[in-house]
Amino acid sequence: MEYRYTRRYYQPVVSPDPTEKSGKEVMSKGSTGMEVILSSLENSRDVQTTLNILCIVSELLTVGRGRRVGVFVSKGGTGVLFQLLINASKEFPPSEELMLQLHSLLAKVGPKDRKFGVKARLSGALNVTINLMKQNLLNNKLLLPCLQVLRVYSTNLVNAVSLGKNGVVELMFKIVAPYSKKNTSLLKVALDALGALLKSKTNARRAVDGGFVTVLLTLYLDWHRNDTRHRHMLIRKGLLVCLRNITNIKLGRKAFIEADGMRILYNTSTECLPVRTLDPLINTSSIIMRKCFPKNRLPVPTIKSAFHFQLPNVPAAGPVAQLYNQPPGGRKNHQLCNKPLKKVDDVVDESDDNEEADADTENDTENDDDDKDLLVANDDIETDLNKLHPKRNPGRPLEELKVYERFFLELSEDFQGYNFDCSKSASTTSASSPFSSSSATTQSSRPIIVPTAQALSPKHVPVPSSQKDCNSTKGKHTLPSPSAPTPTLPAPLTPLELDTIHLTKDQDKKEKSHIPSPDTGTKLSPSQGQMIQQELANVLERVSLEEAGVLKAEEEGGNGDKQEESPVSATRHIQSPLLLGGIAARRVGGGGSNFGSDCGSEGAEDEGGEGAVLEVPDTALLLPLHDPDLYVEMVKGTRSVPEYAEVAYPDYFGHVAPTFKEPLLERVYGVQRSKIYQDIERLIHPNDILDKAVYDLDIPSCPVIEDNGESLKFNSQFESGNLRKAVQVRKYEYDLVLNSDVNSNHYHQWFYFEVSGMRVGTVYRFNIINCEKSNSQFNYGMQVLMYSVQEAISGRPRWVRTGADICYYKNHFARSSIAAGGQKGKSYYTMTFSTTFSHKDDVCYFAYHYPYTYSTLKMHLAKLEALRTPQIYLRQDNLCETLGGNDCPLLTITAMPESNSNDHICQFRNRPLIFLSARVHPGETNASWVMKGTLEFLMGTSPLAVSLREGFIFKIVPMLNPDGVVNGNHRCSLSGEDLNRQWQNPNPELHPTIYHTKSLLQYLVHMQRTPLVFCDYHGHSRKKNVFMYGCSVKETVWQSNITATSSDLQEDLGYRTLPKILSQIAPAFSMGSCSFVVERSKESTARVVVWREIGVQRSYTMESTLCGCDQGKYKGLQIGTRELEEMGAQFCVSLLRLKRLTGLRNHQHLLDLENDIMTHTKVVSSSTTTYVLEEDEPDFLEAIDYSAESNDEDAEAEIEQVGEILEIPDQLSDSETNHRE
Repeated sequence: MEYRYTRRYYQPVVSPDPTEKSGKEVMSKGSTGMEVILSSLENSRDVQTTLNILCIVSELLTVGRGRRVGVFVSKGGTGVLFQLLINASKEFPPSEELMLQLHSLLAKVGPKDRKFGVKARLSGALNVTINLMKQNLLNNKLLLPCLQVLRVYSTNLVNAVSLGKNGVVELMFKIVAPYSKKNTSLLKVALDALGALLKSKTNARRAVDGGFVTVLLTLYLDWHRNDTRHRHMLIRKGLLVCLRNITNIKLGRKAFIEADGMRILYNTSTECLPVRTLDPLINTSSIIMRKCFPKNRLPVPTIKSAFHFQLPNVPAAGPVAQLYNQPPGGRKNHQLCNKPLKKVDDVVDESDDNEEADADTENDTENDDDDKDLLVANDDIETDLNKLHPKRNPGRPLEELKVYERFFLELSEDFQGYNFDCSKSASTTSASSPFSSSSATTQSSRPIIVPTAQALSPKHVPVPSSQKDCNSTKGKHTLPSPSAPTPTLPAPLTPLELDTIHLTKDQDKKEKSHIPSPDTGTKLSPSQGQMIQQELANVLERVSLEEAGVLKAEEEGGNGDKQEESPVSATRHIQSPLLLGGIAARRVGGGGSNFGSDCGSEGAEDEGGEGAVLEVPDTALLLPLHDPDLYVEMVKGTRSVPEYAEVAYPDYFGHVAPTFKEPLLERVYGVQRSKIYQDIERLIHPNDILDKAVYDLDIPSCPVIEDNGESLKFNSQFESGNLRKAVQVRKYEYDLVLNSDVNSNHYHQWFYFEVSGMRVGTVYRFNIINCEKSNSQFNYGMQVLMYSVQEAISGRPRWVRTGADICYYKNHFARSSIAAGGQKGKSYYTMTFSTTFSHKDDVCYFAYHYPYTYSTLKMHLAKLEALRTPQIYLRQDNLCETLGGNDCPLLTITAMPESNSNDHICQFRNRPLIFLSARVHPGETNASWVMKGTLEFLMGTSPLAVSLREGFIFKIVPMLNPDGVVNGNHRCSLSGEDLNRQWQNPNPELHPTIYHTKSLLQYLVHMQRTPLVFCDYHGHSRKKNVFMYGCSVKETVWQSNITATSSDLQEDLGYRTLPKILSQIAPAFSMGSCSFVVERSKESTARVVVWREIGVQRSYTMESTLCGCDQGKYKGLQIGTRELEEMGAQFCVSLLRLKRLTGLRNHQHLLDLENDIMTHTKVVSSSTTTYVLEEDEPDFLEAIDYSAESNDEDAEAEIEQVGEILEIPDQLSDSETNHRE
């Protein structure tokens, strides 16, 4: 009776042949149909009735994708099924059909129920499923749904541990082994369940103790050999996933190595390489092998810098204090030492959780997983509205700041004693110019070794100190003494000046409306002034810095080739004795260069050495601001911790930007994987590895280790050089170790070194093995830079992009937790590239980016001052002395008043101030090249430059960190600290340049002369294009979850004007990459402090890419010095346009003029502000290559679906990334 009643009860709900309509009605939002079904299931006591209802439920859940399952879960369906399972297990024997139906439904419902594992454990369903499996190991029909449910159970870590204790791990190995091609679908599910179980460390140890690592390797090898048609790739992948999870623990890695797992996976992966569809297997094998590769220390005695500088006082806390508390090592008292450490400071972390704790970083992002990015970003955004509203805070009283009045003579100068008719006046030159050759000579009497391009002598003869005062064979270009008038240097024949500006209305046209640059300093006529205003009112899309002849050559030659005719046709003759004007000469060629150390040299002179006359390129035609002799004079006054006595050839003879295009390197598929496998071969075939040190700065007496001539020779003992050690690992392969920043144990990125003794046409591989950043533009088209001495002698003195098979990936060298900020289990990264050399007896230099030394800056400033016209007000002051004893230059540039009348003097004094700085991070050399472009434009004679000087007073600190630049640091000063994190509270002893620069700004606040614009030039290593970071209350609030009133959000939108202008006139500039969000972690940077404390609304960091551009005119090209200098000039033009658009003399009350910009120019699309977590190193937005050791489950699932992996995914713009998220 009950049975018939139940059937009649359900008859109206679902007919024997249910339609889609009735199914929708049951599963609809307001329907109670599902509740009725579940109630009937609970009350059913008849097996057949229960089966009928379960069939109905199964049909309902089959359609509608996951939505219906969600409704079923929300109605408590999971609990009902578990209760039925418990009740059915109490029957003896249990109904096989009912168990099959229940487990099939549970396998379908489980993935949609977040609390499925907890419900299963609390209800006791885990044991039911386990017992059912144990009793039906040969019943594949019932075993399959049980395994499917077990796979879901095991995703809960507590369940996995519980199942392991009940012997499920051993049970699973009975199912998956031995090898058999029967029931492959069941085997695939079993391996998935086993892989989930082995994520538990307890279960992984249980598998190791049971000897199952060998079982898994044997199974994988059997499947690899027998699956010739690759139809069972998912089974092979499942076996690898089990191995990967076991090797997450130290015991598992040990067992894997003892079972010869490295060799098995290496051989099988090598055989899979030709088949691209097997990439998921190769990827997972690579992860396992790299994980099990024994962690090694770097081959250095200490991770501290090889150079040590004793600080006047050590901070009480922080990384520098921690460094000083470590055991001694490296250099002491400015001298190298090679004493072993009592306690090694780069120990290898052997904890079991090192890999799992590092799971987030396995994706090669410095931050958390993508799902956490937004949360992390919001956590760093400043949410305190009181801090977001800038409040001027002079900090120090005016009495203390009055000492800085001497740096602002232009604000009080009356020019009464100035003769406006004379050619030049000493009143515009500082009475204490720090760059005169006389002062440079008195600072240092050590001999300076310079290259002379001699192809005869490979040896260097030490020069007696008594000869250091010998007269030069050439006249010296030096600055005059402070009391004497500055003589005018002879102008070059056809100088390539940056003020040769061409304004065009079409980027793609070669025709230009040329604005002439007058040779004399005559005053602009009204018509010329109108012409400037008219040009600026028109669409100003770009500023071309190419000389007309260069442009013509490009038109004729197209893209050009790297072997085109020499741009330098003239030569200069240099005598070739061992002394060159009292400077020890370094010979080049003849089997390699010399490195300034004896290293067993007898010191004998070579044949025919003294009488030779060398022809070397005269770069003055294209480099009017470069003079080799003047550069050497400047080197004499530069102080370094290692006391460098050599000059690098590229710095001596300069760099002429090539006219050909250098496109981003297109990555060959599989190149990174092949490099990784070559590294793994070191463990597989250790006898093939030479492991011979050929250069070592930790051996002070002789860093160049002599050999039989079979190895390359290295050198980095020159200004800005950085290479600590070179180890020959194979005949043509070298591991290179970079030096840490002085007083630091990390920051390895900048490199600059010399190589000689190469063979022509041989492919050499160089591996920089102690990089620290989790990703690099070297993965996305960036190449290293090389300078060939032979090419320079042939008339092509230039840095060129070079290198093939370039990639960047995590290696097996362990980082100390001390150097990794307390994080354990971190590894270093390798940047590898291959190259061939074209010339015999060549000497080549490699660099991270275009070098720009401190001595180069001093030389450029001296040349700029010498070329000054009477209408330019230029003053060079020494702002302060650095820790290392170098001067920090401060420049003041503006236009001289027309006369000494009151009106003209008043206009002169009341010009708005622009404050610029650069090179606070030594490794960001591109910032100096941008600054060079700015300085050359400001000192130019074009009408635009004249108008700019007449409109503003420029205060410029071109190099905020001279010590870091000189000593080859990447980020820090000699204090071992990032100076761009010291602006809130700089220490006058440890951070003098920051302290005094901030004091200058504080003085201006007291004088009510707050700058109109502050901009700090930087370089960016992980993004393309040029862009700006600014400060905005509105945009910061928009990116956070804080509530603010309309009054809180009131601010002048003028902070966007300058970046908007740049996006329209500078082809390398990207408005979409700009950000105006204020972050807590950046509150001590120059940008935020100047905005918040000094009250400069337009306070920016301008970031220039180290790589290239992905938009605009330079899309797909690597950036060069020409484009960087162009950017510096275009920044100046944008300031002039800003002045024209505002039309206001009182720069304190500028209005937002974006609408005015848009009406005068073409519409330029720009995305909204993109929040970036890190100002100087924001999140890398490009997807990382799979073989950079990704250990992400979701990524692997995606790999399986796609079937093949692209090694170089397209880079997403910031706006696209936000849209996808």
